[in-house]
Amino acid sequence: MQEYVRIKSVQLLSDNWYVLKTSTFDLKRRDGRWQTMSRETYDRGNGAVALLYNRARRTVLLTRQFRFPAYVNQHDGYLIEAPAGLLDEAHPEQRMHAELEEETGYKVDSLRQVFDVFMSPGSVTERLHFFVGEYDAASKIGSGGGLEHEGEDIEVLELDADKALAMTASGEIMDAKTVMLLQYLHLHLLPPRSMMILVAGPYRSGTGDDPARMAANVAAMESYVLPLYRKGHTPVLGEWLALPVLHAAGSKAVGDPVYEEIFQKHCERLLAHCNAVLRIGGPSTGADAMVAEARKRGLLVYHDLVDIPDVR
Repeated sequence: MQEYVRIKSVQLLSDNWYVLKTSTFDLKRRDGRWQTMSRETYDRGNGAVALLYNRARRTVLLTRQFRFPAYVNQHDGYLIEAPAGLLDEAHPEQRMHAELEEETGYKVDSLRQVFDVFMSPGSVTERLHFFVGEYDAASKIGSGGGLEHEGEDIEVLELDADKALAMTASGEIMDAKTVMLLQYLHLHLLPPRSMMILVAGPYRSGTGDDPARMAANVAAMESYVLPLYRKGHTPVLGEWLALPVLHAAGSKAVGDPVYEEIFQKHCERLLAHCNAVLRIGGPSTGADAMVAEARKRGLLVYHDLVDIPDVR
């Protein structure tokens, strides 16, 4: 094998919790020249992580616990994560079964390894083994919560799988290994769900309240209705439901007091019955408010029809 690394010296910096070293080495560059450099490496051992999911109910089991490094980097420190742990010389699958029981209180018959990843190869040596497994009500054998003598105080969360994925976009889930497993779950393991999707776009914006131009904006939103239907979803427009209510309430013109009282609130109320929003068209304060409210409710938000899955 061709030599491309020559280690010149290794200095131990810390062996307090894990092992921190600085190494000086020569690296052979692509043009054949040798370059001397120094790098610090943090060796905390290898680990494993697993996402448990229920296919029929479309739910996942996650945990929430305090992470001090996140706390000191402008976060409240309470991260939502898939259960994980260091191997401590154990086989990855065996270690993961034990971690699942300790952290979640669930015991599953089998786990399937999906990939191995270096999570932060610029400084950390850890290789993480990723697993998935299915659980059901019979899998629960305890309360979980982790080990108090190890400083663990773990809350177990059972979340809708689609909501969990939406939480990665909203920033409620920021743990890298968990984001990766949720994406894998939706790409490879769960069939897409038939959703009620609210089409949100400009209605009054840029029209000067001209009825013809507002009707054109509604037509633009309605152009997405049949494609969404053919993908297996149920499309809906806020205008379809809000405008009849306005008429019944006695609104005489766009922007009058009755309109201002009802229109936007009625559209936002509709979100309680939707699974996702498709934001289309140009600038619109109302449509942007719908998107913000959808994210607040943990709904999926799409900006392109091609990103919405076909229901198989």
